[in-house]
Amino acid sequence: QVQLVESGGGLVQVGGSLRLSCADSGRTFSGNTMGWLRQAPGKEREFVAAISSINGNTHYSDSVKGRFTVSLNNAKNTLYLQMNTLKPEDTAVYYCALRSSPVVTTKPPLFNYWGQGTQVTVSS
Repeated sequence: QVQLVESGGGLVQVGGSLRLSCADSGRTFSGNTMGWLRQAPGKEREFVAAISSINGNTHYSDSVKGRFTVSLNNAKNTLYLQMNTLKPEDTAVYYCALRSSPVVTTKPPLFNYWGQGTQVTVSS
């Protein structure tokens, strides 16, 4: 059973940094695509970043490219999202997600499993 647990969210000032983590003690991420998605109040859930566990191929949304970095430690079964130069519009609940395929996608409905989410708030 997949149980994704996010951590690392919090309150940060504009221009600051946070690192989110996602772990699943019961399942290896190997062979899958891991991703981060977010949902702001009143908005639909949107893609942020994804990484293939097979070849490390990554994709980012245009809004975070150059500021966020997604990485995967297969040995620790842990996914990370390093977020730098944070902006107020980055405020959202961030979700870790797993797609049961090594092919990276940017489409939220194609992720099969989701964590409970962690709140990130950027204050100006």
